[in-house]
Formats: sequence, C-alpha cells, structure tokens
Amino acid sequence: MRCPYCGFNDSKVVDSRINETNDVTRRRRECLECNRRFTTFEKLEEIPLTIIKKNGEREPFSRTKLLNGVLRALVKRQVAREQVEQIVDDIEANLRNEFKNEVESKELGDRVLKVLRQVDKVAYIRFASVYKEFKDLEEFTQELKNLK
Repeated sequence: MRCPYCGFNDSKVVDSRINETNDVTRRRRECLECNRRFTTFEKLEEIPLTIIKKNGEREPFSRTKLLNGVLRALVKRQVAREQVEQIVDDIEANLRNEFKNEVESKELGDRVLKVLRQVDKVAYIRFASVYKEFKDLEEFTQELKNLK
C-alpha cells in the first residue's frame, strides 16, 4: 500500500476492523518510511458470473433461480432449508473460487445433480427429469438404473 504522505510503497497494518455488514474492512496502516498513519477501506469485489444457456444465450447467474430449482426437486422431502441453502452456497462458492466468468448451464446442472445424488435420490430424479429433458420412458428408466 502506497503511503499518501511520502509515496513509500510499504506499510504495516496496525489495526483491522470489519464493519457491521461484514462487507468492508477498515485498516489502520503505518508507513515504514515516514511512520505516519493512514486508514484504508477494503471491499470485496465479486466477479459477476454469467450462465451460458443451451441455446447460446447468456444471462447473469441468479442464486435465487438455482435455489428455487433445488427447492422444487426437494418438495416434500426430509431436507432442512438450511441444508438447501448450504448446497446452493457451496455450488456458487465453488464456481467463484474457480475464477470462472462464464459457466455453461450444463456444468451448473451437473454440479447440482452430483450433490442431489448424495443428499436425496428422489430429488436427484426430479431434478434430472427436468434438467436432462428425457425424451421417453426408456431414457427415464435408464437413469433410474444408473442411480442404483
């Protein structure tokens, strides 16, 4: 961090505090050259995620849309809302941690299926039936066999 007083390129952090909403960090710094103190505010800047749909259209990632899809698959299943929220949080975090700007909807769907397969097999089949767009009963039956 460059000192605003002398322009020196190095400083040490004397104190750090996070604000009430946990989105800004306030740091008191001390210049290692002139020993003057100054304050910086750091805010996390998230990279916007874009979903590439099957038809090639691009749309912004919607956590709500993903959450609703998972919730629909888990209707009347014994999975707590907190667990569903955690599933969606984990999927989103993994995408962001891979530093991807664009993700194909197929990859996103595959990630959801992978998690649902472990959490609830009925929800897995429900999600797969919509996501994979089975053409006939044979494809659906084959998916059930693969699940076993």
